[in-house]
Amino acid sequence: MRVLIVGMGVQGIKRKSFCKSEFIGFVDPINNKANWKDINEVPLNIYDAILACIPDKPKEELIRFCIKNNKHILVEKPLFMNKTKIEELIKDVHNSSIICYPAYNHRFEPHFVNLKKLIRSNKLGKIYSCRMFYGNGTARLVKQSQWRDKGSGVLSDLGSHLLDTCNFWFGNNSNNDNWQMVSSNNFENVALDHAVILNQSNHLRIELEMTMLMWKNHFTCDILAEKGSAHIVSLCKWGPSKLIIRKRTLPSGIPKENQSILIQDDPTWKLEYEFFKNLINKKQNINLDWQIELNDILTNLSSGI
Repeated sequence: MRVLIVGMGVQGIKRKSFCKSEFIGFVDPINNKANWKDINEVPLNIYDAILACIPDKPKEELIRFCIKNNKHILVEKPLFMNKTKIEELIKDVHNSSIICYPAYNHRFEPHFVNLKKLIRSNKLGKIYSCRMFYGNGTARLVKQSQWRDKGSGVLSDLGSHLLDTCNFWFGNNSNNDNWQMVSSNNFENVALDHAVILNQSNHLRIELEMTMLMWKNHFTCDILAEKGSAHIVSLCKWGPSKLIIRKRTLPSGIPKENQSILIQDDPTWKLEYEFFKNLINKKQNINLDWQIELNDILTNLSSGI
């Protein structure tokens, strides 16, 4: 497979390191080191797929370009646009022969994968609540960016990852109609730099906190359930990363505990790229309906900002 990367920013350069000999070149209208300024300048016969590492606004146009020219596309999260536009776009993708893959690399985080297996095994029993915190210290970098300090800020940036993780772990049990904004703040930036959202139903309570004001990057997750609890502390990229599983002692007492600790480089980018290639090789389309639902959640939450 021959790959073209559109967008020569941080994400684009990171993606390039996993393409190796399959990389053809960069397209970027601003960066003078890019091979081309515009996608229309690139001969169609020299590449098979695009990795789109670009802001939200031009994503629709680029995906439509791929549909028209039969090019597969991995597009950085989120697909965040007008409801009518995303519904029409995804319908056109489904009616085409291309693979369009929205990139959520945390689905390949080892502890996330193992926690999903644990949830599906029902060893935890009925799950009562899930709380996640995701924080980095990018507020100043975002503020200095020409395009990032706009719109919903940390909600679409980190919040989209957390919402997608809920879908990855719980599926339809995430009860996506019930999300509400608990706290939204612009402590340093024009766009949101800190937010807390909540989804509370009779069967599962989910609380997600996200911020660009956590000066030491960090992630935590706590799942409380009938037969025990599960906890993630940090991600591989900020390791060591821990998965802690506790088995409830009845009627009360210190639970039995198993810990898995990973000290390794972030494996998610490579695994996701291989997953994308595998979809193409198998001609295996993915259902993009969740992207419409996620877009609706982000739109509804952003409307009150």
